[in-house]
Amino acid sequence: MNSGAMGRREFMQGAVGAVGAAGTMGTGVVSTAGLASLALADTPAPAMAPVKGRIQQSLCSWNFAPLTPEELAREAVVLGLKALELVGPEHFPMLSRYGLTSAIFGRHGFSKGFAHREEHAECTTACLKAIDEASAFGSPNIITFSGFARGIGREDGVRNMIDGLKTLAGHAEKRGVTVCLEMLNSRVDVPMKGHPDYFCDDIDLSVDIVKAVSSERVKVLFDIYHVQIMHGDVIRRIRQHAAWIGHVHTAGNPGRCDLDVADQELNYRAIMKALLEVGYRGFVGQEFIPRAATKAGNLEAIRSAVRLCDV
Repeated sequence: MNSGAMGRREFMQGAVGAVGAAGTMGTGVVSTAGLASLALADTPAPAMAPVKGRIQQSLCSWNFAPLTPEELAREAVVLGLKALELVGPEHFPMLSRYGLTSAIFGRHGFSKGFAHREEHAECTTACLKAIDEASAFGSPNIITFSGFARGIGREDGVRNMIDGLKTLAGHAEKRGVTVCLEMLNSRVDVPMKGHPDYFCDDIDLSVDIVKAVSSERVKVLFDIYHVQIMHGDVIRRIRQHAAWIGHVHTAGNPGRCDLDVADQELNYRAIMKALLEVGYRGFVGQEFIPRAATKAGNLEAIRSAVRLCDV
């Protein structure tokens, strides 16, 4: 959003309810067979083969409202996925019941970040806390941001970014958690579809920043939708930056909508194959905003996207 006043967390809808005893195994983990009693009444489980799993897919939480995190967790289990993402520690007990992890989450929003030194202390504290929480739970990644430029020069902002991320690198290495810097597009002036004045709006510059940090635990979040808007040439950039990609997000373009509708310009099957070709083994988070803003419509959109990316 232009002001940065609202982040993903504020877009999430609904609370997580308790899982009943029915449909759970003795360990307290919900079994696939037990999902029948937990499924949404108007959205039966899909008749589709289990995912191949070559691409590790996860479901983001904020963009599929009005589905709750727990309803997404149920769907993830049915589809054979291993994770949700952008769900924090308050949801970890629920994820554990479903045998899922949180593929990536964060403790500060995109309006603040390491481009400004006066924000370093707040963002460093938030990220160090997230690293510890991720390590304790078994989550592989946390997310961080540059924040908005707000008039800062490119050279100064880059220097600040490198110095700030270096404060996280050693702790991330010790805890076995990867810090992922997300590049966002600055062209689209629509809430949660673009972020005018965002500092790290260039994937090549973002990779240069994490390279300068020089840690195996500081990488970029390669958001296909944002890269397409700012650069295009997505597959070549995946091949070029493969060693520095820690996490991937999806969405259709234009519109940040469903991946497989007729007016979209991205070939997601080709992109997924390129990720496999470069040896990417991390998570690919489904972060598109379905055009059907209903529970049933969102579930169908999720199933379609998972099938499309299951190469």
